[in-house]
Amino acid sequence: MELTHFDHSGKARMVDVTAKDETKREAVAEGRITMKPATLELIKQGAMGKGDVLGVAQVAGVMGAKRTWDLIPMCHPLLLTGVSLEFAIDDMASAINITAVVKTTGKTGVEMEALTSVSVAALTIYDMCKAVDKAMTIEYVQLRAKSGGKSGNYSRED
Repeated sequence: MELTHFDHSGKARMVDVTAKDETKREAVAEGRITMKPATLELIKQGAMGKGDVLGVAQVAGVMGAKRTWDLIPMCHPLLLTGVSLEFAIDDMASAINITAVVKTTGKTGVEMEALTSVSVAALTIYDMCKAVDKAMTIEYVQLRAKSGGKSGNYSRED
């Protein structure tokens, strides 16, 4: 497999997508943040001092997807047509599972936008709760699925 973010001399470059066709593209990413049970209870009760943790994380995740090109040097700025996030509380694991779905019609995929969305949402949860739980762990940030584009569809098998 060829690494496309390097030119013939090995220097980093942004891939030229000029000749590529525009297609519908979608990516789904997921991750989770684990915490102390007491921290999870505060989030569930809406009792965290900084406000609605998941509401703020929702907005942050959307903003993260929209600003991915500002954070990841070789990403193209994209016109996103949809960004959605879901949070699922897992009491047994004392965790919040985060799923982001990002969509566009364009010449390049939205995998990085979906991964950034999940990451920024998790970091926002951490930021809003760190006063009561500095031991939280962000983990398992991964691409679950993608569709569209030259490379076609991908679905994680685990």
